[in-house]
Amino acid sequence: MNKDQNSTMFHSKIMLFGEYSIIMGSMGLTIPYAHFNGSLEFINRKGYTDLDFARRSNTLLKEYAGYLQQLDTENRLPAGFNLQRLQKDLDNGLYFESSIPEGYGLGSSGALVAALYHRYQSDQTIPRRASQKNEVQQLKAQLAVLESWFHGTSSGIDPLICYMKHPLLLHEDQHLSPVGIPKYNLNSDDAIFLLNTGKPGKTAPLVQGFMDRLQKPEFHQLMKEEYIPLNNRCIRYLTEGQIDKFTVALQELSFFQATHFEAMIPASVEMEWIYGFSTGKYLLKLCGSGGGGFVLGFTRNYDEVKQRFQEKGMELVPVFQMK
Repeated sequence: MNKDQNSTMFHSKIMLFGEYSIIMGSMGLTIPYAHFNGSLEFINRKGYTDLDFARRSNTLLKEYAGYLQQLDTENRLPAGFNLQRLQKDLDNGLYFESSIPEGYGLGSSGALVAALYHRYQSDQTIPRRASQKNEVQQLKAQLAVLESWFHGTSSGIDPLICYMKHPLLLHEDQHLSPVGIPKYNLNSDDAIFLLNTGKPGKTAPLVQGFMDRLQKPEFHQLMKEEYIPLNNRCIRYLTEGQIDKFTVALQELSFFQATHFEAMIPASVEMEWIYGFSTGKYLLKLCGSGGGGFVLGFTRNYDEVKQRFQEKGMELVPVFQMK
């Protein structure tokens, strides 16, 4: 398939830790995931076959452009965003060619917004490899405005990770910095994987439900005193390479989600979730808002776990393997 000469590929993302809790100021850890990706293309490109997908994407983008027009009228569109050029390209058949499944917690809207920002932000004073604290925060804020149409609200982190294409750590003071995950102390069967629940999830109603629950003092206290410290310990231990401590903290977090985030866990993986933390063979947690899509898995026995899910007819996609 020939690509438009101006197209740039943007990867999906995986939020390893921080789903829901970053709303309350917790740490977060997110990585780009090149297994799925997307780019802006034109329908009339020679050799393109799936016209239905392209036309649906083009129609959706035209609706989105209407939202951007409203932002522009209200003086909220990021300065330098070339809306007129986008509208002209949409009339000429612009669409988002993407392998990122929607509703699977992999940042399909984040990759789209990153692609649009890259092509139409004519005043790109902030480099993609922004390293200064204020540059990253400014970029995050601009991307959050552009993504807000898709979920009702946006932290800006999803499009930021898709745009910068580098693992990012959200600190407790809410500034972002590039980060690496140490490979020492890992064995050849350590792995992070995605497990397909078999159906897409819907972010907006789940986030709204969570926000409603936060109004109850007992749940708010539970999140502040138990869940956020657990989330932050998982991040610290993983980024410091303390794998044994990480596994213990992750087991507690997996159990917490099974107990208190039951609405976000699809029935198709509920028993697998419980089996994982009760046997210690693997641990599951939410990937994004949940409700469907993928859940994240962590294991120190990848070959055995992979065979288990294959025998059950469940799709398992590796994210990180030492082999």
